[in-house]
Amino acid sequence: MSLPPLVEPADELTVDEVRRYSRHLIIPDVGMDGQKRLKNAKVLVVGAGGLGSPALLYLAAAGVGTLGIIDFDVVDESNLQRQIIHGQSDIDRPKAESARDSVKEVNPNVEVILHQDRLESDNALDVLRDYDLVLDGTDNFATRYLVNDACVILNKPYVWGSIYRFDGQISVFWNEYGPQYRDLYPEPPPPGMVPSCAEGGVLGVLCASVGSVMVNEAIKLIAGIGDPLVGRLLIFDALEMSWREVKVRKDPDTEPITELIDYEAFCGTVSEEATEAAADATITASELKELIDHKPDDIFLVDVREKNEYEIVNIPGAKLIPKGEFLNGRALEQLPQDKRVVLHCKSGVRSAEALAAVKSAGFSDAVHVGGGVLAWINQVDPSLPTY
Repeated sequence: MSLPPLVEPADELTVDEVRRYSRHLIIPDVGMDGQKRLKNAKVLVVGAGGLGSPALLYLAAAGVGTLGIIDFDVVDESNLQRQIIHGQSDIDRPKAESARDSVKEVNPNVEVILHQDRLESDNALDVLRDYDLVLDGTDNFATRYLVNDACVILNKPYVWGSIYRFDGQISVFWNEYGPQYRDLYPEPPPPGMVPSCAEGGVLGVLCASVGSVMVNEAIKLIAGIGDPLVGRLLIFDALEMSWREVKVRKDPDTEPITELIDYEAFCGTVSEEATEAAADATITASELKELIDHKPDDIFLVDVREKNEYEIVNIPGAKLIPKGEFLNGRALEQLPQDKRVVLHCKSGVRSAEALAAVKSAGFSDAVHVGGGVLAWINQVDPSLPTY
């Protein structure tokens, strides 16, 4: 559907701006009017990570006048495989500051506003209120629902993107003209059901494919041109190199959104069963080292990650049995009855879910390692690689 331009045009373009944006200006659908609207637009990008990186660079290059960046994280070496807005010298720097410097290098005319706090229910409305448009490139359901609900309350459109391994999804949600995120996903998936990019991985270049489409949609909304992805979900398969489209319709039974809630509780990062199982059955990495050194024959150490993760780094002596095999029950026959089962994963979330299954099967003295492999590297063997 065709929608009205999101913002009014700026009064003028300078001579330097005309030179910079000349390839836009000669496109009839953009022209002077569209470029002036881009100059006058205020866009907030949630997350300066995989999707935020290309989105920020292309929004800046396109001439969006004001860019907000909200990110509380710091640059890690593992980010550089896909987060192209950061470089080697930015490791350990705040992502928002690193992203700002790259944006300014691309286009010094852009005003950059930093929000270096976690986006939460008590600040989201204040942060989003002054922007015309939001781009959400986050990788967790709690923040996605938070952004959606804040945009519904404030009556703002937002462009949403999602990536995982070789797959990408993009849509535009605007409650005034079409569906919102809750019409696509009325309820979050069960905790642990959908792996994050940190757990399942993502092809670096996929971020560019999806992020550039997100910016394309933002430009269309700002300038009032083309047919935005309102009511449509675009799905990209990088392995098949195919795009397909799915219609998204408003659900008349969707409850009206009038306030922001506790989204961590709503999405449940860890199930109640896993939380209960781990309550009195969590050991530290240092305690695991003591068991390995002094009572190795008394424990059965299990790594519940995936095979490719195990090949990157593993705790010596651990047997690989992926979490899925615990959830479907096939792993239980591999567990010895005469040893204490000790489970671990990358950070402790997946092993807690597996622990719940193990305990429900009668292994009452089973435990898991809080913090997983990352804790082992931090507390026991810093020479091992992280991922």
